[in-house]
Amino acid sequence: MSLAVAIQMDPIAAIDLEADSTFALAVEAERRGHALFHYLSQDLTFRHGRVVAKAHPMRVRYEKGNHFTFGETQTIDLATMDVVLMRQDPPFDMAYITATHLLEHLMKTTLVVNDPIEVRNAPEKLFVTHFSELMPPTLITSDPQEILAFREEHSDIVLKPLFGNGGRGVFHVAPGDENLNALLELFTELYREPIIVQRYLPAVRDGDKRIILVEGKPVGAIDRVPAKGEARSNLHVGGTAKKATLTSRDHLICDAIGETLRARGLLFVGIDVIGDCITEINVTSPTGIREIDRFDSVVLEKQIWDAIEIRHAAMAGSKRRE
Repeated sequence: MSLAVAIQMDPIAAIDLEADSTFALAVEAERRGHALFHYLSQDLTFRHGRVVAKAHPMRVRYEKGNHFTFGETQTIDLATMDVVLMRQDPPFDMAYITATHLLEHLMKTTLVVNDPIEVRNAPEKLFVTHFSELMPPTLITSDPQEILAFREEHSDIVLKPLFGNGGRGVFHVAPGDENLNALLELFTELYREPIIVQRYLPAVRDGDKRIILVEGKPVGAIDRVPAKGEARSNLHVGGTAKKATLTSRDHLICDAIGETLRARGLLFVGIDVIGDCITEINVTSPTGIREIDRFDSVVLEKQIWDAIEIRHAAMAGSKRRE
């Protein structure tokens, strides 16, 4: 069955074909005979009760320098699409939240992946706190005295902006580091939100594991190992992807969160695990499937599209019964 698929993502000309999960999803959709449309989040418009977007019909291929072809710009009513993939990168700011509110209008007509209401309700570093028994010791506060007391208790800590992404603004404050007060001043100047502080996990030197879950079930993982002299493991700041296997603890974590993810319509999720602890649940635009594909000789985008098509068929059947 051919579906009309609109992909809300960042500019496609600049993507890395070897690493971009959204492009992998687009290629698999086209392989299945689905019709693709590309638009940017700023191309969304709410007009007379309808959500429309200025979009390009799109063809894609793994051919560096010639990886996509756009048709003429069209203004499409997103309610006429079968599927909308919400895949623009964070930051999770008011523009991102606004996009979830607009896409929420489509919930009766179109399958939006991931569910925009639940994306809005599940910022990475806050949603995970509902599973605090699986986390490292964590503090979320604007109170400097609370942070100083947390450091006194745990000594070795990490500071992060609450709505940051990609490792931006993440600081490892080791024992004896005299920069904590200056960092708190900087955070106060740059961010209005509270700060998230966690006990530093030395296991990060062995890898920050990204586990991909589809419909709440783990389907693959990679380790992201920080570069020498770098506290962050994110690939775009120099981390190295390495093959990973799921441990019994990883499975326990996935079992603990999986049903909640599935019930919320969070079909494609990436979680971050360091040692025995989960640190984030990424629902906005998870990445990592290309690396897992290469290491494990799998095609995760096929599993994701199988799940999307099952969800779409169930939604279509429900509408027919109505």
